[in-house]
Amino acid sequence: MARRDYLKLTGVVLVVASCCLVSACGGRSKARPRADIAASKVTTIGVNGYLWRASLETVSFMPLLQTDSSGGVILTDWYINPGASNERMKLTVTILDQDLRADALRVAASRQTLQGNDWVDAPVQAATTQKLEEIILTRARDLRRRAINGG
Repeated sequence: MARRDYLKLTGVVLVVASCCLVSACGGRSKARPRADIAASKVTTIGVNGYLWRASLETVSFMPLLQTDSSGGVILTDWYINPGASNERMKLTVTILDQDLRADALRVAASRQTLQGNDWVDAPVQAATTQKLEEIILTRARDLRRRAINGG
Protein backbone atom coordinates (compact mmCIF):
# COMPACT_ATOMS: atom_id res chain seq x y z
CA MET A 1 0.00 0.00 0.00
CA ALA A 2 1.44 3.34 -1.01
CA ARG A 3 2.03 6.00 1.60
CA ARG A 4 -0.46 8.29 -0.09
CA ASP A 5 -3.20 5.61 0.05
CA TYR A 6 -2.34 4.90 3.67
CA LEU A 7 -2.74 8.59 4.58
CA LYS A 8 -6.08 8.75 2.73
CA LEU A 9 -7.32 5.66 4.56
CA THR A 10 -6.12 7.03 7.89
CA GLY A 11 -7.89 10.33 7.16
CA VAL A 12 -11.14 8.55 6.31
CA VAL A 13 -10.92 6.47 9.49
CA LEU A 14 -10.30 9.61 11.55
CA VAL A 15 -13.28 11.40 9.98
CA VAL A 16 -15.59 8.42 10.57
CA ALA A 17 -14.34 8.00 14.13
CA SER A 18 -14.81 11.72 14.82
CA CYS A 19 -18.37 11.60 13.51
CA CYS A 20 -19.13 8.62 15.72
CA LEU A 21 -17.66 10.33 18.76
CA VAL A 22 -19.52 13.56 18.11
CA SER A 23 -22.86 11.77 17.72
CA ALA A 24 -22.19 9.64 20.78
CA CYS A 25 -21.23 12.66 22.83
CA GLY A 26 -24.23 14.54 21.57
CA GLY A 27 -26.49 11.80 22.88
CA ARG A 28 -24.82 11.86 26.26
CA SER A 29 -24.71 15.61 26.59
CA LYS A 30 -28.48 15.95 26.42
CA ALA A 31 -30.12 16.26 29.79
CA ARG A 32 -31.74 13.09 31.07
CA PRO A 33 -35.50 13.26 31.11
CA ARG A 34 -36.73 14.24 34.54
CA ALA A 35 -38.99 11.19 34.57
CA ASP A 36 -35.85 9.06 34.86
CA ILE A 37 -34.84 10.98 37.97
CA ALA A 38 -38.23 10.51 39.57
CA ALA A 39 -38.91 7.00 38.35
CA SER A 40 -41.94 5.26 39.71
CA LYS A 41 -39.64 2.62 41.17
CA VAL A 42 -37.86 4.32 44.06
CA THR A 43 -36.34 1.68 46.30
CA THR A 44 -33.63 3.20 48.49
CA ILE A 45 -35.55 2.12 51.59
CA GLY A 46 -36.76 -1.30 50.44
CA VAL A 47 -40.16 -0.17 49.20
CA ASN A 48 -41.45 2.57 46.92
CA GLY A 49 -40.35 5.85 48.49
CA TYR A 50 -43.33 7.83 47.23
CA LEU A 51 -45.82 5.33 48.67
CA TRP A 52 -43.88 5.18 51.93
CA ARG A 53 -43.77 8.95 52.39
CA ALA A 54 -47.40 9.39 51.32
CA SER A 55 -48.49 6.68 53.77
CA LEU A 56 -46.63 8.27 56.67
CA GLU A 57 -48.05 11.70 55.84
CA THR A 58 -51.58 10.35 55.53
CA VAL A 59 -51.61 8.57 58.91
CA SER A 60 -49.48 11.20 60.70
CA PHE A 61 -52.47 12.32 62.81
CA MET A 62 -52.55 8.86 64.43
CA PRO A 63 -50.01 7.61 66.99
CA LEU A 64 -47.51 5.29 65.29
CA LEU A 65 -46.87 1.97 66.97
CA GLN A 66 -44.34 0.51 64.54
CA THR A 67 -42.79 1.37 61.17
CA ASP A 68 -40.61 -0.83 58.99
CA SER A 69 -39.43 0.81 55.77
CA SER A 70 -37.64 -2.36 54.64
CA GLY A 71 -40.76 -4.47 54.91
CA GLY A 72 -43.11 -1.62 54.04
CA VAL A 73 -45.33 -1.85 57.12
CA ILE A 74 -46.82 0.97 59.18
CA LEU A 75 -48.83 0.08 62.28
CA THR A 76 -50.75 2.73 64.16
CA ASP A 77 -51.97 2.58 67.72
CA TRP A 78 -55.61 3.16 68.56
CA TYR A 79 -56.85 6.61 67.59
CA ILE A 80 -59.94 8.19 69.09
CA ASN A 81 -61.46 10.95 67.01
CA PRO A 82 -62.27 13.87 69.33
CA GLY A 83 -65.63 14.21 67.56
CA ALA A 84 -66.57 10.58 68.21
CA SER A 85 -65.09 9.59 71.56
CA ASN A 86 -67.07 6.34 71.70
CA GLU A 87 -65.19 4.77 68.79
CA ARG A 88 -61.54 4.18 67.94
CA MET A 89 -59.58 2.97 64.91
CA LYS A 90 -56.27 1.30 64.29
CA LEU A 91 -54.57 0.98 60.87
CA THR A 92 -52.05 -1.27 59.19
CA VAL A 93 -50.61 0.11 55.96
CA THR A 94 -48.60 -2.35 53.89
CA ILE A 95 -46.61 -1.48 50.79
CA LEU A 96 -46.35 -4.64 48.73
CA ASP A 97 -44.12 -3.62 45.82
CA GLN A 98 -41.29 -1.35 44.79
CA ASP A 99 -43.33 0.22 42.00
CA LEU A 100 -45.80 3.06 42.36
CA ARG A 101 -48.95 1.14 41.47
CA ALA A 102 -52.42 0.89 42.92
CA ASP A 103 -52.03 -2.79 43.76
CA ALA A 104 -48.78 -2.10 45.62
CA LEU A 105 -50.66 -0.72 48.63
CA ARG A 106 -52.97 -2.33 51.17
CA VAL A 107 -54.70 -0.67 54.10
CA ALA A 108 -56.36 -2.71 56.81
CA ALA A 109 -58.38 -1.11 59.59
CA SER A 110 -59.70 -2.26 62.94
CA ARG A 111 -62.53 -0.45 64.66
CA GLN A 112 -63.91 -0.68 68.16
CA THR A 113 -66.83 1.00 69.87
CA LEU A 114 -67.16 1.77 73.55
CA GLN A 115 -69.95 -0.20 75.21
CA GLY A 116 -70.11 0.57 78.89
CA ASN A 117 -66.49 0.39 80.02
CA ASP A 118 -65.36 -2.08 77.37
CA TRP A 119 -64.10 -1.64 73.82
CA VAL A 120 -65.88 -4.06 71.50
CA ASP A 121 -64.82 -4.93 67.95
CA ALA A 122 -67.04 -3.39 65.29
CA PRO A 123 -67.12 -3.76 61.51
CA VAL A 124 -65.22 -1.37 59.28
CA GLN A 125 -66.85 -0.30 56.05
CA ALA A 126 -64.85 -1.38 52.98
CA ALA A 127 -65.19 2.17 51.65
CA THR A 128 -63.11 3.42 54.59
CA THR A 129 -59.99 1.46 53.66
CA GLN A 130 -60.55 2.08 49.94
CA LYS A 131 -60.73 5.82 50.57
CA LEU A 132 -57.51 5.74 52.60
CA GLU A 133 -55.77 3.82 49.81
CA GLU A 134 -56.98 6.41 47.28
CA ILE A 135 -55.70 9.27 49.45
CA ILE A 136 -52.29 7.64 49.83
CA LEU A 137 -52.00 6.84 46.11
CA THR A 138 -53.01 10.37 45.12
CA ARG A 139 -50.46 11.83 47.52
CA ALA A 140 -47.72 9.48 46.23
CA ARG A 141 -48.46 10.47 42.64
CA ASP A 142 -48.34 14.15 43.63
CA LEU A 143 -44.96 13.63 45.30
CA ARG A 144 -43.65 11.94 42.16
CA ARG A 145 -45.03 14.72 39.92
CA ARG A 146 -43.32 17.31 42.09
CA ALA A 147 -40.04 15.43 41.86
CA ILE A 148 -40.33 15.25 38.06
CA ASN A 149 -41.08 18.98 37.80
CA GLY A 150 -38.29 19.87 40.18
CA GLY A 151 -40.58 21.41 42.77
